[in-house]
Amino acid sequence: MRSVEAWLLRALLRLPTAVQRALAGRSVVVDGQRLDVEMQLLLRLRRLRREPAVETLSTQAARKAMRRQTRLVGGSQPIGTVCDLLVPTPDGPIPARLYVPRSSGPISTGTGPISTGAGPISTGAGPISTGAGAPLLFFVHGGAMMYGDLDSHDPVCRFLAENADVRVLSVDYRLAPEHPFPAAVDDCWAAYRWVTGNCALLGIDPDRIAVGGDSAGGYLSAVVATRAAEDGLPVRHQLLVYPVTDMAERSRSRRVFGEGFYLTTAFMDLAEDAYLRSGPDRRDPRVSVRFTAPVPEGLAPAHVVTAGFDPLRDEGEAYARLLAEAGVPVETTRYPGLVHGFLSMVGVGRSGRTAAMEVAGKLKAALD
Repeated sequence: MRSVEAWLLRALLRLPTAVQRALAGRSVVVDGQRLDVEMQLLLRLRRLRREPAVETLSTQAARKAMRRQTRLVGGSQPIGTVCDLLVPTPDGPIPARLYVPRSSGPISTGTGPISTGAGPISTGAGPISTGAGAPLLFFVHGGAMMYGDLDSHDPVCRFLAENADVRVLSVDYRLAPEHPFPAAVDDCWAAYRWVTGNCALLGIDPDRIAVGGDSAGGYLSAVVATRAAEDGLPVRHQLLVYPVTDMAERSRSRRVFGEGFYLTTAFMDLAEDAYLRSGPDRRDPRVSVRFTAPVPEGLAPAHVVTAGFDPLRDEGEAYARLLAEAGVPVETTRYPGLVHGFLSMVGVGRSGRTAAMEVAGKLKAALD
């Protein structure tokens, strides 16, 4: 059934733009921006299917639904090699997945488990003998700190690895409500520290490591980059795609685009309440990076990517301004016609994939 659904979706999004416009309905213009016709068609199909809103489902059902949705629009993306790992952290091992692009050529995986000095790391195939010197993206998946995993973001990690010509290490941090703040922050920081201490094992250049992610993953990546600058760990670049940066205040874009454009106010409120049930100050920079003060010296240059019809648009751009005012090199790219989640749409249509290709190209340039 999923294969039929995927085929139909791909077919609809390959139609000429004029046909898509007829199916999607009249153009939607908000805040001086015109909604991309493919995005409008996807949203209309979603309404016609009467798919239940994720926030109305149980946590487990919602996780399953989001995994299905992201894999549906992500498609099957080529990759050279994929290795599953368990990264040791003070709170226990967390799953991770290493993606090696085809440009690296075949790699030798040996016959035994990777040893880190803190216990073996199972890869299913053994240690990775790949030489050294490759760039790496330390990738943190989105999902509002409640959803998402290695599988939900597998297509986009493959896409970024191949099109940016970098290795990608995706980490599967603990999720709320079972593990509220600061569990996700602690996991991502511990995993990043492990990565910087095991560059030879992963075949990567410690001077060419980027941190990045989408939505909640953009937020957690920004926290990791800030902590790395404070502690003197290397980060070459930040890739922050429609990041959550402010859980204390409500921006104008949250009010304008909170209904009807995929990411909803109800969804965000549910996720933030689950994640912050331990009661932290919402202006704590580990919660809302827009309140980082002072911005640490040596913070890595950032590429902040936003979508015009995204409730998170304004806070992402506000964070970019904060960094720029502190002297951090920042590039901000807004895709005015797109919606939240477009980075995952690498397997269907043209608009999301084209934007993701541009994001990958700038990542490649930043790490060259």
